[in-house]
Amino acid sequence: MLHENPSQSAHRGPDTGRHIDLPGVRLWYLDTGGSGTPLVLLHANTGTVAAWEPQLRAFSDAGLRVIAFDRRGWGRSLADPATGTQPGTIADDLDALVDALHIDRFMLLGIAGGGFAALDYAAWRPQRLIKLVVAGSNGQFSEQQMQDLYAAIAVPGLTGRAEVRPFLEVGVAYRAENPEGFRRFIDMEHHARQADAPPQPLRTPNTFAKIARIGTPTLVLMGGADLLAPPALMRTWARHLPQACFAEIGDAGHSINWERPETFNARVLAFLQPTPPHTDNPPTTTGDTRP
Repeated sequence: MLHENPSQSAHRGPDTGRHIDLPGVRLWYLDTGGSGTPLVLLHANTGTVAAWEPQLRAFSDAGLRVIAFDRRGWGRSLADPATGTQPGTIADDLDALVDALHIDRFMLLGIAGGGFAALDYAAWRPQRLIKLVVAGSNGQFSEQQMQDLYAAIAVPGLTGRAEVRPFLEVGVAYRAENPEGFRRFIDMEHHARQADAPPQPLRTPNTFAKIARIGTPTLVLMGGADLLAPPALMRTWARHLPQACFAEIGDAGHSINWERPETFNARVLAFLQPTPPHTDNPPTTTGDTRP
């Protein structure tokens, strides 16, 4: 295992973490340690482990062992062609990481692009997952119905432009009330992805039939003001998950964990932690107000 001084890269994550050598990559990860149930976090395409700063302490304080890593091509993780094929898949890197950490079963939370990969992994390695959370994600589905929805919500000439992206990633309510937080998000997003890093494909394309085989209890967490994965779009694919429940945070945009961390953390922990005896299960739909 190799270590790096975090101060060498001020924009690329919290001041803790280390590298671990896995097939094809020197993966940068954080591990809060402890004996609690492991929870692995998969960041969005605009993030790194730094995006999970509002969650790391809250989830750790709740008794979980929290693990987050920079995906290959993001943050401090370094592709290593000498030790494995490129660009690999997020699911394979995740599986190699939990193997290296001697973790058998764990819970998984993926947001946005990390949600694509979380579904991919859950379909491939269902025996390893205890619970699954997918937040603010369009799912990257192959069905024509979903392709039509993706096209319908896109803003022609704007959605794909780099200078516009942060304004789609972060909801208007948060931008208005927390301009400093929005500036921090832009800085993180600007430094997140390594130049010319190829995207990692899914192991297999996400389809309705594929996720219908996922028997893991799953929370689908939505931002009511999400412009990239609005609730109607998420419900379209998530209804094919056999063990799904739904929650919505009313005025949150796409970066739901960054914008409304207290409410996000509460929703996630209520789902992940065992339900006490003689109480109702989490509701299938949940409204929300700002924390």
